[in-house]
Amino acid sequence: MTQAVVVLGGGGHAKVVISTLRAAGVLVSAVYDDAPGSLGRQVLGVDVCGPLSQAVADGARRAVIAIGSNEVRKRLADDPALAGLEFASVVHPHSFVDPSVRLGAGTVVFAGAVVQPECVIGRHAIVNTGATVDHDSCLGDFSQVCPGAHLAGNVSLDEGVFIATGATLVPGVRVGAWSIVGAGAAVLGDLPAGVKALGVPARPRDTPPAS
Repeated sequence: MTQAVVVLGGGGHAKVVISTLRAAGVLVSAVYDDAPGSLGRQVLGVDVCGPLSQAVADGARRAVIAIGSNEVRKRLADDPALAGLEFASVVHPHSFVDPSVRLGAGTVVFAGAVVQPECVIGRHAIVNTGATVDHDSCLGDFSQVCPGAHLAGNVSLDEGVFIATGATLVPGVRVGAWSIVGAGAAVLGDLPAGVKALGVPARPRDTPPAS
């Protein structure tokens, strides 16, 4: 096994991260979570040893932020209290990630996902169960592609973009920073930053459909 890691976060997303780490042959030594009453419980058999800030005090060196919220992952990645940690990226062995893909620190790729050649995925991003990211796409830091979502080639997601379950993005589109694409939406053109886009074709909420 490679060097042990700790998992920051103790919710449902943490369960999938722990499962992925184990499948990749990585020992998970502890979980840290800020939720009240979490100390002393277990997540998939791993003890919750205290709040997130306790990880560095306990001597942890490598960690994965296992929290689904893009905003919270960014806040924690930039938190000076966690500055002593090295953030590990992890790829499930039952996914396919082409050797030419560049993965940023703290990024996770879950079971059944496919990431095709020459993609660039930033820090603390999530490519979730069964999602696909085709050739030459670029996913910004803290972005997330949810289960069963599909990105065609040359798609660009800026920082913090959230692509919900089952959404589809056609080749070459760009989604601006911190935008949300709703479940089942079809993105046929570029979307600006900071919007929530829904429907087929996807349009920012409150934008009337074409007549």
